[in-house]
Amino acid sequence: MNDLRTPLARAKGLGTAKEGVGHWWTQRLSSLLLIPLVLWFGFTVASLPQASHTELTAWISSPPVTVALVLLILTVFYHAQQGLQVVIEDYVSTHWQRTAAIILVSFLCLLLAVIGVIAVLRIALGG
Repeated sequence: MNDLRTPLARAKGLGTAKEGVGHWWTQRLSSLLLIPLVLWFGFTVASLPQASHTELTAWISSPPVTVALVLLILTVFYHAQQGLQVVIEDYVSTHWQRTAAIILVSFLCLLLAVIGVIAVLRIALGG
């Protein structure tokens, strides 16, 4: 079947999955969100080298800290899943292996994010 689009129209396409640009943007936006979150977390943890268990628990229980930690965890694992998917798509040539690897990575990132969020919420809510 002939494609009636011009070469420019074909070049402007989003690829075969029609989601390439969206994937690219979500990766960039999640990385921008990670910059302040990682800096905040790194500097805060570095300033608490001698903090006791009670002090760390109280710090995590603070509502702004709880929200920031949950946001950090979700963003880290979302960004990791997006990046690993690109690597898998680029370097795994067999279709079924690529699909299985993407599903496995997505599941593991989701599982680890849920575990992290539950851990933070348990500490924050005193559970």
